[in-house]
Amino acid sequence: MGRSKHQESGEATEPEEAPERSYQELVENVNAIARPLASRKLTRRLYKCIKKAAKHKQIRRGVKEVQKFINKGEKGITVLAGDTLPIDVYCHIPIMCEDRSLPYVYIPSKTDLGAAAGSKRPTCVILIKPHEEYQEAYDECLEEVEALPLPL
Repeated sequence: MGRSKHQESGEATEPEEAPERSYQELVENVNAIARPLASRKLTRRLYKCIKKAAKHKQIRRGVKEVQKFINKGEKGITVLAGDTLPIDVYCHIPIMCEDRSLPYVYIPSKTDLGAAAGSKRPTCVILIKPHEEYQEAYDECLEEVEALPLPL
């Protein structure tokens, strides 16, 4: 009677964390369309900016939500996960960004993108909105993302 259902079925009470994978290992799993891909340094800066934005509730997360706010004309940096399959799920977002001259960048891992946004679920697209609380970090990321060459 004293046991919970989790213990009876033999499940671990805490989920085991996957071992930390290096940037190179993550880059090996990205899609063919993942261009421009952020460098290791830029990826870390983007994660920090996303964490700050999530704290101030200044992010849009997920394909539907990001698509809706891009159509409404909201400004920000669009961050896409390069390891999302199937590609068809979000392959229209970079085109929408280019049409509205919004900067966008791919990072290697949807799991890390979701974690940076404060979610336990992987996330394939995030829109970071500018805010005065983290404006300096946002401007640094924006400058680097805009400097990346766009795919042909």
